[in-house]
Formats: sequence, C-alpha cells, structure tokens
Amino acid sequence: MIVSRGFRLVSTILLAGLISFGCTGSKEEAVSQKSEEALAYVSTQKGNVIVIDLKSMEVKGEIQVGARGPRGIGVTADGKALITANGEDGDISVINRNTGELIKRIAIGENPEFVRVRGEQVFVSYEPASVGGPPPAPGSEEAEALAKAREEDEEEPAQIAIVDLVKGEMVKAITGGMETEGIEFSADGTKILVTNEADENITVHDIDTGNLVKTISTQAYGNRPRGIKAAPSGEYYVGSLEFGDKLVIIDSDFNLEKVVTTGKVPYGLAFDEKGERLFVALKQDKALEIFDTKSWESIKKIPTGERCWHFTFTPDNRQILVACGRSDEVVVIDMETLEPIKSIPVPNMPWGIVTYPKAIGSLDIPN
Repeated sequence: MIVSRGFRLVSTILLAGLISFGCTGSKEEAVSQKSEEALAYVSTQKGNVIVIDLKSMEVKGEIQVGARGPRGIGVTADGKALITANGEDGDISVINRNTGELIKRIAIGENPEFVRVRGEQVFVSYEPASVGGPPPAPGSEEAEALAKAREEDEEEPAQIAIVDLVKGEMVKAITGGMETEGIEFSADGTKILVTNEADENITVHDIDTGNLVKTISTQAYGNRPRGIKAAPSGEYYVGSLEFGDKLVIIDSDFNLEKVVTTGKVPYGLAFDEKGERLFVALKQDKALEIFDTKSWESIKKIPTGERCWHFTFTPDNRQILVACGRSDEVVVIDMETLEPIKSIPVPNMPWGIVTYPKAIGSLDIPN
C-alpha cells in the first residue's frame, strides 16, 4: 500500500498465476488514491517509489516495491499498474497503482535498468555482463582493460526483455549491445531503437523477430549514447551522447543526419507536445537545456539540481518535474516562465519519474 510518512505498512502479497490489475484488497480496505488525482511517481535507487501530489506539489506517500534498487519506472495506459526495474534483485515489480499493493515480482536478469511500457507488454533493458557501479571514463586504461576482458571472456551483450503482463512472465528477449541503456519505439511500432553505451552505437531491432535491422555508429561524435526519443511527428529520432555533449538526429530510415552540441553530459530527452522544442537533462551542467527543433539552436538552460537524469511534464503541460539523484530532490519548473519554482525533497537518490494521468517525459508518453 501507499505508506504515509506517519504510518508504514509493507505489503508482501504476491499473486500466483495470471496478473489481475483490479484491486486486490477487501472492500473495507481504504484505497489510497482517488482516480481523479494527478500524481507523480519517483523511483529512488536506495529506497522505494515516492508519490507526489501534482496539485499541492508535496510528497503524498511511499510505495514499497518489495525489492532493492528500483530505477526504471513506467505505468500502464489504463493506470492500473506501476512497474519498476529493480537493479539489485534482477526483476521487475508490478504494483497496483491505486492501492500501492505489490502484485508480483517477475524475474528478468542481471541489472535491469530502463523500462518502457507499451500495451500489455513491458520492455526492460538488462545487462548480463554488468560489473556494477559507474563505467570507466572513455579512452581510459580501465575502459580499455574492461573492453579487452569482455572480448576475451566472450561476455554476453545486454538484452531487452519483453514481459507479458497478462501472463505475468518474461516471454522473449532481444539481444542489444554492451550496456544497453535507452529504449524507443519506431513510428510504426514494429521496431525498437536502443542505445548501447559501451558499444558506442544505436541499434534498431525488429520486435517480432528480434533481428538486428541496423547499427548506427555514434563513436565519431562522442561516447556513451544514453537517451533516445522519437519526435511526435514520427519523422525522426534524437539520441544523447553523454561523454561527447552531443545530440544525434536520426531520420525515419535510421540514417544519422545531423549532430547538435549540448551542454555538459546530456542524458534524458523529451519533446514538448507539438514537437517544437526538445528538453535535455544535463548532469554536469545541473540544468535542463531547451532546443528549437527547427533551427536546433539552444534556447535556454534552466538550473536544476545534481545528477538529474530523468524528468516529466505534468499531465496538463504546465510544469516539468526533474528527478535529481545527488541532491535528493525533484525540481519543479514552470512552463510559462521556464524557471524553477520549487524543490521537493525526495530522499534515497531519485532516478526516474512518471505521472498518471500519463504525460510526456524522458521515460514515457501519454499514449
């Protein structure tokens, strides 16, 4: 259940068999969320999921995920289920969003990180060859030694697990690259694009067959591709190169057609509703940078906090909430003034953030 600050109740119920997204509690059991409430959900790497009331912009409570190290987070289109990828336990948690009750944990593999929910399926990147902790600096002796060791040991590349929420199990895995990070879907929904941090590329895969369709090398422009986002028009995609301070623009045929310089250490990406502006989270610059998508000129950098990787618009598009892991806060930005207006304390290293009703963000889209 959702646990208020003054009262902590840990749900340990795991349902066997098929997953039901209805309420699992009795009629007498109080439902913690009203269906009309607009809420944000923040995964915290050293804790659980923090719930923020988007009307008051205050912490409403905490959801126990029943596992360690939740990072990637998503919500189903109907709002019945909340999903977290639990990095330290190698699984995902499926949670009844209305009651905060844990429905089931589903085994994935080592170090699951990024989550995208589409229909009744959840796509989760995980890394069998993960060594834990931050990767070594590109070009360093440590990075070269790690690459050599992986080659000699024939270590497995990352996988993108596909989980069927009706069956309550992982039904398939698509092979990505080394240290696969971001996941995005093609405009026609038949393919996924994934960023492969250690391989310095973005790869395109057929969802039905799992076959590799195309490899887009990004090494000439920078290191560590991280974020990936489709334009609302479906005409192009944008990837972020963390150690290169670049964006790569990829056309609908998956050709790299343009490179744009950003501030320091970009990661999470999201377009505004009309696709006229792109918002980019900058870790080292401690800012959210805005680009005009016609000219690709930088419009503004909005100050945020420390290690802010992911963010979301509110469902009414009036604010942006930025999860800042090293400063233990969610920064609220006003969309009219493009200025920060509030800091909401969120402990235990915030990582990802989504809302319901669903909104545009670096980890989600409304539909």
